[in-house]
Amino acid sequence: MAASEENSALFPIFILTIMAIPLVPYTMVKLTGALSKKQRTIHCQCLECDRSGKYKRSLFKKISNFSTWSNLTLVLLWVVMVFLIYYTKNMSREAQVFDPFSILGLEPGVTDSEIKKAYRRLSIQYHPDKNPDPEANKYFVEFISKAYQALTDPVSRENFEKYGHPDGRQGFQMGIALPQFLLDIDGASGGILLLWIVGVCILLPLVIAVIYLSRSSKYTGNYVMHQTLSAYYYLMKPSLAPSKVMEVFTKAAEYMEIPVRRTDDEPLQKLFMSVRSELNLDLKNMKQEQAKFWKQHPAIVKTELLIQAQLTRESGVLSPALQGDFRRVLELAPRLLEELLKMAVIPRTAQGHGWLRPAVGVVELSQCIVQAVPLSARKSSGVSSEGISPFLQLPHFSDAVVKKIARKKVKSFQDLQEMRLEDRSELLTQVAGLSATDVEDIEKVLEMMPSLTVDITCETEGEEGIQEGDIVTLQAWVTLKRPNGLIGALPHAPYFPFHKEENYWVLLADSVSNNVWFSQKVSFMDEGGAITAASKAISESMEGSGAGVKETNDAVREAIEKVKGGSRLVMGKLQAPAEGTYNLTCLCLCDTWIGCDKKQALKVKVLKRTRAGTRGMVSDEGAIAEEGMEEEDEIEEEDYDDDYESEYSEDEDEKRGSKKANGSVKQKKESSSEESGSEEE
Repeated sequence: MAASEENSALFPIFILTIMAIPLVPYTMVKLTGALSKKQRTIHCQCLECDRSGKYKRSLFKKISNFSTWSNLTLVLLWVVMVFLIYYTKNMSREAQVFDPFSILGLEPGVTDSEIKKAYRRLSIQYHPDKNPDPEANKYFVEFISKAYQALTDPVSRENFEKYGHPDGRQGFQMGIALPQFLLDIDGASGGILLLWIVGVCILLPLVIAVIYLSRSSKYTGNYVMHQTLSAYYYLMKPSLAPSKVMEVFTKAAEYMEIPVRRTDDEPLQKLFMSVRSELNLDLKNMKQEQAKFWKQHPAIVKTELLIQAQLTRESGVLSPALQGDFRRVLELAPRLLEELLKMAVIPRTAQGHGWLRPAVGVVELSQCIVQAVPLSARKSSGVSSEGISPFLQLPHFSDAVVKKIARKKVKSFQDLQEMRLEDRSELLTQVAGLSATDVEDIEKVLEMMPSLTVDITCETEGEEGIQEGDIVTLQAWVTLKRPNGLIGALPHAPYFPFHKEENYWVLLADSVSNNVWFSQKVSFMDEGGAITAASKAISESMEGSGAGVKETNDAVREAIEKVKGGSRLVMGKLQAPAEGTYNLTCLCLCDTWIGCDKKQALKVKVLKRTRAGTRGMVSDEGAIAEEGMEEEDEIEEEDYDDDYESEYSEDEDEKRGSKKANGSVKQKKESSSEESGSEEE
């Protein structure tokens, strides 16, 4: 019985240990994430971003951000742990070992006379006849009398001096740190112990496993449903124009779960009338087009109208119920667009290439959603060949302001950026009619806008030139510069209600055949991660080429300095195609800013196989290829307007374009097959 009581007293320590094992690491992860978020608070300082309220740290907002279910549960568990620590600390004080020598105030090995003297002295102080205090009586009976009896009995005293216990040697005991009522198997609580064992050892792990497997089978690592990825994969087309990307984007399964209420019909009808011009409806058959639009799934209709409300900045007219749905749609948009872009560049052709045209359309849609700019603003107009969308992302800019500054021969956004500060201020105040405060806001945003440069090289490691079938190593340094000197910062996005980091996509593509050869995502927010990745990639590359330790260390040190200076390393491998010359384009596309994308020409010369040996993959015809790539000087963007500019054409134009692209691909396949046939002969 005493052993069971001792084991039950250890139950709080057992619970404390079980709680501390997962709770302490999870708390460390949460604190690390919170600290990393605090480091990413560099954002735009203009008045519009300040009015948006998403960067303000009011007490109510701090409480609302903190009072999530996970945070509250974490705090509750720590309160329980603190209580258990306090309880076990006091319990350890109470559970003292019975030591008769210390109770009587004696040293081990004293004589019987000294023991009797000590007993008489304590009896005068604690005996009930001498001291009426109940606590003194209790202490005398339970401790002093027992200690005197243990030391005056020769056998008990000898056992205590030898084994530390009056009863002699004690055997080894094991117990279960559970409460006493659970250990009372003979009583009614025997079933409780059985339920405890079954629940903790069987049911709890089973429930956790079922929840984890059900969630992992439904969502990807990026918290996107597998059903959404499947829909995006099958709806993606090589000739998908940017204006048609919206139709694929709204088919996400996450948007299908947004509730459709009858009370939303009237507000959605009003919203439809205000954004009708942005829905790509045929004006000649407006009635039929409207009927066709409303026959779609109600969730799809609602999602597209809410996105159009963001693009046209009409979210202020939404009802409170629609405001919640509106925020949910925008909260899911960034990661859905990222997965949609991956479905566009995923290998589709026999050569393992993705599609360029839909990838560009997804990036343009992401830019417009973040900056709240209509897709129609990307159409070429008399004001600018690239449309007025880059101007509309600036604060206090409108169509009227763009037309006014166009009279002073400011035709493009680049012209506005390249103007001197004094000239630009004079233009905006005197011609556009903006105030000095408005001009100051515009200058703050222009100082936040990034400027990109790309330095790309392609080579076969350890060989001169690149021939058919070689595994080609692509290395690109993407450098970001801002007028204010920052590297990682949150973009100017006052109409997007959530924090959105800048992400960049590096694409190596052939705009003629609409093929993407290589793609990779780049971020400038995590400098530590970029240093680690660049150091590892450079080390592996140098070791593969047979470089020495000193050369490798110098190359790694140089890469680290580049990363700290605002550059990011992009490395990948691809297989050389058949013999020929390919005019490729390296695109660096930003998913938040409009007008900051970078393009660079790259001439790829593929040589016929002359080297002995087989490297890379063998083609179906049995020929092994290597290629040689030579980098051309960077050309102006105007030379690539026909290949890369936004396309918002009718369905007939899309069909003609797709037939033309398919024709060029077929011609290349025929020529390559003829060449391989001649080699076999």
